[in-house]
Amino acid sequence: MTDSLENRLENALLNGSKSDKKIANFMKGALNDLPFETASSVATKVKVSEATVGRFCRTLGYASFKDLKSHLQNDIAHNPWLMSDRLRELQDSAAGDDTGLTRGMELEIAGVVSVYEIVRSAEWQQVVERLANKHRVFVAGFQTERGIAQYFANQLQYIRDRVTLLDLAGGNFVEALVSDGDACLVIFEARRYSRLAKVLAQEAQATGIPVTLVTDVYCEWGYAVADEVFAVPTQFNQFWDSTALMASLSNLMINGVFKELGPEVDQRLEKIARLYGRVTGHVGDPLAQVAK
Repeated sequence: MTDSLENRLENALLNGSKSDKKIANFMKGALNDLPFETASSVATKVKVSEATVGRFCRTLGYASFKDLKSHLQNDIAHNPWLMSDRLRELQDSAAGDDTGLTRGMELEIAGVVSVYEIVRSAEWQQVVERLANKHRVFVAGFQTERGIAQYFANQLQYIRDRVTLLDLAGGNFVEALVSDGDACLVIFEARRYSRLAKVLAQEAQATGIPVTLVTDVYCEWGYAVADEVFAVPTQFNQFWDSTALMASLSNLMINGVFKELGPEVDQRLEKIARLYGRVTGHVGDPLAQVAK
């Protein structure tokens, strides 16, 4: 039933009303969390009425939001990550905890599962191949997601040439938008969304540069301006939204590119390690001879 629901959500993203698209986008990125939600909590997070959530569920073919959840509850409950002894121990030891950590732990584990489900998608493989084979890769991040974008760009630079973290100070992204090379763009962004993220994606697509957007499950504008949208959960019962799963997804993306590039990566990594050892050096490495 999960696959069927995903297909219906995809259809709603393409053909639904503005409210339908917002709800579909949220549900698509939070399938593992839905059994823990209520129609009211979904309405609050998506900023629509509870009645609108109910109507949306009926357009998908369910009697109510509760009916939708009933089709997912068993699948979630029987996932291996909920059955491990270690998780049982953690849950049991925190049974009397009133700080919300147990609930946050459950949400975060479900979020990790959803990230690994993204990796099995056809869109994922398409992005990995693009990142491995395009002549240039541009990366952008805004606000607090700037750090994740820089981490991703720096890691990717280890395994391939011509990876650029876009400069935000110039304000016009000319290094990407007037580039005459074969390029692609990866954007990391979460709410409240920077206007620049949306404008950059629009301009890149108009220039013919494919755009991959890594964002949260609330970003309803992403599908209109990006070729792929990888939406990850960011709410884990904490004061701030957490973008930790964006970093997890970026690690898996780098790993996919590494495997796509093949043995040639080893030679590049050896050269980088040798140069780093000669110029900078590593703590506790007696073999690296730092140049005088």
